[in-house]
Formats: sequence, C-alpha cells, structure tokens
Amino acid sequence: MTTPSGGRPADERRLGDRLTRLARVNAELVMVDTVEAVTKIVVTHGADAVGATVASLTLREGEDRLRLAGLRGGREGDEEKWSTYPLSVPTPTSDAIRSGEKVMLTGAAAIREHYPDLDWISHGDRSVICLPLHVATRTIGAIGLSFPGRRTLDATELEFLEILADTCAQAIERITAQEVAAKQSAKMAFLADASTELSRSLDYQVTLSNVARLAVPTFADWCAIDVVVDGRLHRLAVAHVDPAKVQLAKDIADRYPSDPDAPNGAWNVMRTGESELIAEITDEMLVAGARDEEHLQIALDLHLRSALTVPLVARERVLGVITWVSAESERLYSYDDLALAEDLAKRAAIAIDNAELHSETLAAAMQLQRAVLPAEMPHVPGWEVAHYYSPSGRTEVGGDFYDTVSLGDGRLALFVGDVMGRGVDAAAAMAQMRAAVRAYTAVDPTPAVVLSKLDRMFAQYPTDQLVTLVYVLVDPARDEILVANAGHPPPVLLRVDRGVEQLPLADGCPLGVVPQDRQQTAFPFRAGDTVVAFTDGLIERRDEDISEGQDRVRRALPMLASSDLRAALDELVEVLRDPSRDDDVAAVAARRG
Repeated sequence: MTTPSGGRPADERRLGDRLTRLARVNAELVMVDTVEAVTKIVVTHGADAVGATVASLTLREGEDRLRLAGLRGGREGDEEKWSTYPLSVPTPTSDAIRSGEKVMLTGAAAIREHYPDLDWISHGDRSVICLPLHVATRTIGAIGLSFPGRRTLDATELEFLEILADTCAQAIERITAQEVAAKQSAKMAFLADASTELSRSLDYQVTLSNVARLAVPTFADWCAIDVVVDGRLHRLAVAHVDPAKVQLAKDIADRYPSDPDAPNGAWNVMRTGESELIAEITDEMLVAGARDEEHLQIALDLHLRSALTVPLVARERVLGVITWVSAESERLYSYDDLALAEDLAKRAAIAIDNAELHSETLAAAMQLQRAVLPAEMPHVPGWEVAHYYSPSGRTEVGGDFYDTVSLGDGRLALFVGDVMGRGVDAAAAMAQMRAAVRAYTAVDPTPAVVLSKLDRMFAQYPTDQLVTLVYVLVDPARDEILVANAGHPPPVLLRVDRGVEQLPLADGCPLGVVPQDRQQTAFPFRAGDTVVAFTDGLIERRDEDISEGQDRVRRALPMLASSDLRAALDELVEVLRDPSRDDDVAAVAARRG
C-alpha cells in the first residue's frame, strides 16, 4: 500500500471516493419517477461509481421470463440476444434472481467453471457480481456488474452495493405501484367515458364507432368492432391514430376476409363466446396465418405485437366481437387488459341489445301508428282539408292523433287528440281513441254526444292513459261550427277577411277523469272561413305560459290565406313550433269553399 505525501493511503481514498459516489447514486434513485431513469442511473452512474465496465439491469417479467431493462458495455448483439429470455437459462443474473442470493465470481476460470456456455461473459480475465433486487418476499430482478481483471470487493463496498440494489428495488417498486395506479385510474376513466358514450344514443353503430376511437391509443393501437348480421361478421368500426392505416385495415379485410372456420380469431370467439389473448404475436404466427406472400408482408410491416379479442354477449347471445391490437406502442397485453376489454364488451353488448329491443319496439309502434293515422285527408266536395304530423326528434312514437270525417250531408267532423306518454302503449291507446271517435261520430256526430260517450267508455274500461281531445263539427247549411273540448288546446278560426278568432279554452277536463256533462259551443262559420286544430307541441315552449304560444298562433294564422292550404299549413307549423322542444306536432286545417 502506498501513501502519498501528506495524505491518506491511495486505496483508502479510492474506496472513500467510490462510497461517496455510490451514496450519490442512491440519492438519485430516490428522486426518479420512471423505470427507464432508474435503469440509466444504475448502469451508468452506479457502474462508474465502482469501476465496472459492463453493467446491466434485468427485471422479472411474469413468473418465468426475464427482460433486459438496460445494458452498458458488453459485446455487439448482446442487448438483442438477451432482451428477453427464460428464467431457467443458467446465467449469473438468472441464478441470483432464482436464489435471491448474490452471485460473485472472480476471474475467468471461476466464470468458465460455473457457466461454460457463456463465452460472452468470460471474454478475458474478469470478475462478476450479480445483486438480486428484493421487494418484500419477491425478487423482481438483478443488477449485474462486470470488472476487468480479478476484482475483490471490500466488505464496506459490498455493503454499499447491496444498499444500491435495495434502493433500486424500492424505486422500481414505487414507480411500478404509481404506474399501476395510473393505469387503473386510466381504465376507470376509459370505462366511464365509454359508458357515457354507450348511453348517449340508441344508434349503436355510431356509438360503438366512438367507443373504438376512445380505446386508441390509450389501450390499443388498433381497435376493431365486428357485429353479427344475418349470421355473418360485419365490420362496424375500426380505429387507429393514423387515418391511412384505418383505410389499410379496411382494404385488408376486403381482400383477405376472415375464415369462418379458423380455429382462432374473431370468428372463433363468435362461435365459442370465449375470449382470446395473444400475449405476444410471433413471426411464426404471422406466417401460419398468411394467405400469400403479400398478405404476410403486410402483416410484418404492421409490426403487430399483441392482441386480444372478446365477445359481445347479451342474454346468452354473441352479438359480435371487439379486437384490440398492439403495434407501434410495443404494448404486450396481459390478463388485466383482457379483464378491462371484457368489462367494456359487456357494456357494449348491453347497449347493442337495448338498441335492438328498442328498434323492435319502435318498429311495432310505428307500424301501429302508420296503420291508424290517415295518410291523406279525404276529398270532401266543397272543402279544402290539410293535415300536418311530425314525430318528435326522439326515437319513440307518441300519442298524437287526428282525423276528418265527411258525413255525406255536407257536414264535416274533425278532431285532434293527444294520449299522454310515448311508445307502444301510447300508440295503442291512440289507435283505440281514433277508432272510438269515428264509431261514435257515425252514430251521432254531435260534439257533446261524442265526448259524453267517450267518457262512458273510459268509465266502463278504466285506463291509466290521460287523453285530451277537441272535436269540431262544421255544418255549412247552418253556417255554424260546433266545438266540444276535453282539456285540449282550443282551435283558432281564420275568417275570409283574414280576421282571426281564438275559440275559448277547454270547458272540460280530459276524457274519463271525472263524471261531467259535456258542453258544446256554436260559432259562425261561413264560406271562405278556415278552422285549425292542433296539439300542444305546436304552441308550448319551456319557461313560457301557454297563452304566449296561443298569441303566436293568432299572429301567424293569416298565413293560411294562401291558395294552397296544405303548403300554408306546413309553413305555419315550421314558423310556430319550437325546434328545441322534443314533442310531436299534429295539426288539421279545414277551409270551407
């Protein structure tokens, strides 16, 4: 041992310097927030602190594989060769991880004796130490250090290296926990966003397309959704951050359609109802699945890394499949990712099933509505009759109904009603009401009589449906109009001189609510006069009294003086209705010739 003049021994100074530098490395590890940063500190600063010319950080991936997180030094090709390998392969690193004990080898002979097949590590006379990374009861990886020549580590230096390994392990565990928490938070946010999207509309095709886009690129580089149509898979949506690749995926699907008999993939998931996880897509898999050389080259160029496919199942029916594929991100899917995809698939399947059930119900209701609402007003000599009907912007039919009846003696009956509620029940009640009104009109068209008979019908056959109705009978021979109103917006008259007359508000409550004597009111009605009856969808607006809507009708009614009553009624409704209000609008106008 040499002692420089006036100073401590050189070896002691070098050791002190190494320990100081190791202490700084430990301090750095406490501050970093990514595994990449930990790796850089260990294989550069840590190696420099102790004079190692080759340094590595290897992490456990699953139970039986190792992944090289970082390497400095070594020979060309080492990083690629050892990027990932089985834990069972005998190396100083794998032995340290399996045993949980440090591995120390001094000199080429010792290395060759224990690892005769690892020529890369025994190149020249070297010394090796591998330090396991312990977290609680688990060993999550190892630090490998290689020194030129025969290097013996001082006990204090060895203790510091073990402290370095512990600090490294704790940093990785802390960062991993933070990443897991962030991923879990991202998953919950994704599911929340997807659930919101799925509940936004009953148009499941648009909705699922948006859900596919939500998955990219957070959880997938590619997301495709296929649904079953007439026993065949139909590509509903495909998403990628690059629009050109979306088109490429569609072109590939057209040129190389999936084999319905394939033992794996979307068709197999559809047949079995079982999810598929391909944790790592190998070139051998791509070769096996390619139809020709061009197909193989496309698959190789896409750099597919991992994939999972899950079924869309509702009420024990497979409605389709969702496929996530990793490519550019190098993400490798796990069973945790599969669980997330299956959770999403359950929600999507319920949305599809609800949309289908709603469509079936809507179709039945609309068919019923079309069957009972008049397609055209009857041609009545001496009269011009027009009607308007528009369902709301919602996807359910309502209960507005209307009709005109020519009585054959010059008189004309017209009525407009509203069954409260929506859907099949409202449509069915509307159909019954229209049929009943026409039947009672055929017996005695007097307005008060018709409404009284309807009240008795409700008393005989109680219902929870609330129905309003205005009934009008025009008698040209008497130049008179008779009106009876059961809780409905009152009609309006447009006189031949363009004067407007608002008929009185309803003098009775809705049909069948309480026993009452129905009244009718007579008004003059001469040649050229027009009567208009309508539902509340024409005049009601949010945060506004109904009288304001009636005033708008009175001001706009002169529009009906046009020679084309039908076109004028259409224009009147478009002017008066509130486009922001979600309600049906029905209107009938009759002008005496």
